[in-house]
Amino acid sequence: MEPKKILFVCTGNTCRSAMAAAMMADIAEKNDINILVDSAGVFAPIGDLAADNAIAAMKKRGIDLSLHRTKPLTSELIEMADIVLVMTDAHKMLIENMAKGKVFTITEYAKSEGEIPDPYGGDLEEYEEVADELYDLLTDIAEELYDDTQNDK
Repeated sequence: MEPKKILFVCTGNTCRSAMAAAMMADIAEKNDINILVDSAGVFAPIGDLAADNAIAAMKKRGIDLSLHRTKPLTSELIEMADIVLVMTDAHKMLIENMAKGKVFTITEYAKSEGEIPDPYGGDLEEYEEVADELYDLLTDIAEELYDDTQNDK
């Protein structure tokens, strides 16, 4: 059975989408969920590092984000994904035409409300708050994905 492919998208791919992808990969590995994750940014350059505070926030969770390199969102990445999870309604509006039927805000997909604030330029505490919010949403999403992948067997 093919793994479900999830693409996380934010603005610069240095904070939110990178943290979300790293946490979801960690959750999937620990819970035997058959998914592949990737991340990109709608305005990301190629090859920048994750923000220092994003790396620090993930390190506190036992996740190494130091090898992350930013990449811009491409139509190929969208095409390869089964689900595209974005951080804000603005991101969704930007890529809706390219990803018809498979783009959702992360809160929408987790059956929650709101948007994920951009911690870029903020202190470590802001990054940790965003990481906590993402983790709560991702655990809800992971439960659903686990059920989906088990039903596909």
